Amino acid sequence: MDNKIHDMTTGSPVRLIIRFMIPMFLGNVFQQFYNIADSIVAGQFIGVTALAAIGSTGSLMFFVTGWLNGLSSGFAILVSQWFGAKQYDRMRHYVAMSVYLAAAFAILMTAGLLIANEPILRLMNYSDDIMPDVKLYMGIIYAGLIVTAAYNSLAAFLRALGDSKSPLYFLIISAAINVVLDIAFIVVFGMGVEGCAYATVIAQGISALLCFVYILKRFPILHLKREDFRVSFESFGRLLALGIPMGLQFSITAIGTIIVQGAVNIYGEIYMAGFSAAGKLQNLIATVFTAFGATIATYVGQNRGAGKMDRVKQGVRCTQIMILMWSVVLMVLMYFGGRYMTWLFISPSETEVVNAAVTYFHTVFWCYPFLGSIFLYRNTLQGMGYGLVPMLGGIFELVARSAIVMIVAGHTSFAGVCFSDPAAWIAALIPLVPYYFYKMHKLGNSSAIADSRN
Repeated sequence: MDNKIHDMTTGSPVRLIIRFMIPMFLGNVFQQFYNIADSIVAGQFIGVTALAAIGSTGSLMFFVTGWLNGLSSGFAILVSQWFGAKQYDRMRHYVAMSVYLAAAFAILMTAGLLIANEPILRLMNYSDDIMPDVKLYMGIIYAGLIVTAAYNSLAAFLRALGDSKSPLYFLIISAAINVVLDIAFIVVFGMGVEGCAYATVIAQGISALLCFVYILKRFPILHLKREDFRVSFESFGRLLALGIPMGLQFSITAIGTIIVQGAVNIYGEIYMAGFSAAGKLQNLIATVFTAFGATIATYVGQNRGAGKMDRVKQGVRCTQIMILMWSVVLMVLMYFGGRYMTWLFISPSETEVVNAAVTYFHTVFWCYPFLGSIFLYRNTLQGMGYGLVPMLGGIFELVARSAIVMIVAGHTSFAGVCFSDPAAWIAALIPLVPYYFYKMHKLGNSSAIADSRN
């Protein structure tokens, strides 16, 4: 077996989870760095309006890329389960079927979103002054979704086999290229926000190409044969049964953030820029939660496939403790240091923008333990093959966010809109935690996995 492949069904769960999580965390940081780099370069070299334009697209970017990421992560669950069961022919078959589905979704999304670009932005309350920049930026991002889908799928296959380091290395390379291209297009060639968008698409394409070449050279276990690509609608159905709920879960969450962004846009460019800077920082430091979630999904998927439910329980318990510890660090960091961290995106002289970001941090900091727990229980259930309840958690999150926004937007201060995040995080856990304990009690130490893996 290739030495890059990690079997997570044996050994210390804590050591395995930490070793897998650290590259995942760094990979998530560099993946976010695309939009962060765009925001930094735009904010420093073009101005507040450009920062508001690019930064405010974060929720919309999450909606689009989150759907593709959720699909590929859902498809990879079957890959990890069959890998854990040591049935590699079945594993490769599901890899091939995943390629078909990922390509189809990327093409359909590109066509649909290019047509709906301006209507979506109108619904988000963008002013006529900022609309052209946002429309141009998102149009280029939509045109490049095929490379986003390619990277997400290839990286998900590698992680399903326990390799979280290689996707990280490729992201580091492409993130560095993204920064160089951002500066070149904007500072040297005098381009506007479209320069940031082109840099992002090119860099993502490079990361996808690197993943593909690496798999060809180093992962013979993933080398597909002609028979692997034999179309099976039954297999499509099983993949979609996991991928669609995960994609919807990401998208439902993103719809909630889009609604919040639309409410923030009512307050004007100052609050848009402040909210954007705060959101970028929070997403960056909370990538530890995302990394723990992706790690536990692979860990649970492999151990579920091997029928080792006792290891599933142990891994979840240890991960919960680590998430709570990191939450405390974040609470202190963002409450007391958030103001200074915003200077990365905007000049300290823009005091109103900085104060808007600080308002957000002071409103939400206490709820980070709930945010981290969402990733733990949602990804655990997904790794076990249950996609419906995690999607239901996303619906609870959407309802809570929407309710708060409807009550406060335009009627109270900016802080009232910010409170929609804590409300959503708490609401998302309502179906997740009870269902996890119900399933673990029901399954016990059973090795039967046919219901989620067949």
